Amino acid sequence: MTQSTQIRLVRRPVGEPTDADLEVATEELPALEEGQVSLRTVFLSLDPYMRGRMSDAESYAAPVELGAVMVGATVSEVVESRSDRRRPGDLVLAYTGWQTHAVVDARATRRLDPATAPVSTALGVLGMPGFTAYAGLLEIGRPQPGETVVVAAATGPVGSAVGQIAKVKGARAVGIAGGPEKTRALIEDFGFDAALDHRSPTFVDDLAAATPDGIDVYFENVGGPVAKAVTRRLNTYARMPVCGLVANYNAPSAPEGPDRLPGFMSLVLTRSLTVRGFIQDEFVPTHHDAFVEEMGEWVRTGAVRYREDVVQGLENAPEAFRGLLAGRNFGKLLVQVGELPA
Repeated sequence: MTQSTQIRLVRRPVGEPTDADLEVATEELPALEEGQVSLRTVFLSLDPYMRGRMSDAESYAAPVELGAVMVGATVSEVVESRSDRRRPGDLVLAYTGWQTHAVVDARATRRLDPATAPVSTALGVLGMPGFTAYAGLLEIGRPQPGETVVVAAATGPVGSAVGQIAKVKGARAVGIAGGPEKTRALIEDFGFDAALDHRSPTFVDDLAAATPDGIDVYFENVGGPVAKAVTRRLNTYARMPVCGLVANYNAPSAPEGPDRLPGFMSLVLTRSLTVRGFIQDEFVPTHHDAFVEEMGEWVRTGAVRYREDVVQGLENAPEAFRGLLAGRNFGKLLVQVGELPA
């Protein structure tokens, strides 16, 4: 029998998730049935959406049940197979969550080819985050040559891809991130035209200087004070794909202060703005094939670059996840749970 070390959700977090909200447990996995595979986790993806899944508030996806393994996409090695679809040694994309081993239906996995790209990219630039950037920007943002695209959390896996895709499409890319190391990387590593530090006391003035002709597309990942500053500079007919609001994810209640919704709605009306929230999987039927072809080519040619932030050991996932919500990661955050096969 194979044992799996698991991290389970045992309490709904109030504010930032704590160690008391999670527990480490060991479970013996069942014997394989026909059509199933046994998997050993190599990489676990950590993503902001997981904070929402910890809550039982109404959302686009069901919450993780108390006592259940925390959800998450993984790159795993097939250890044993009772399916013609997979062989031992195959590396696959799966959704087995925060655990070292799992038994799943082989049809719920996708085989990865290490010769095509590093398998970790299936969780990042060539996976869900990259597709989120691709579909959200091109379908909702629709950047045109010469327009200005601004993206928050710009050194993350979604934001960095958004800015680079905007450049591919002939637009001007302005990235917002936290700290000089990240803003420097936006220019030197990712090729943005301008990079702003949202922690700077001169951020509002810096934003105005970096967007002298206003903003045509704002790809929203953060919310909070960054969004407040950016929306003031939106041009007539600007588009705002709303991908995430990570600044609010740990908030235990609505922020105090005046109701700013009427002012924002007035801006939407007077400047004819398009504001649309989206979940990436709604675009899979219409955009995923093109994403695989185009993004794969852009990564191969260097038109789109990526960065990975790899934490070692499943036991460090909770602290790494807290850092993700606070913006301490740099690039796509992964936990290396096990060794890559030789």
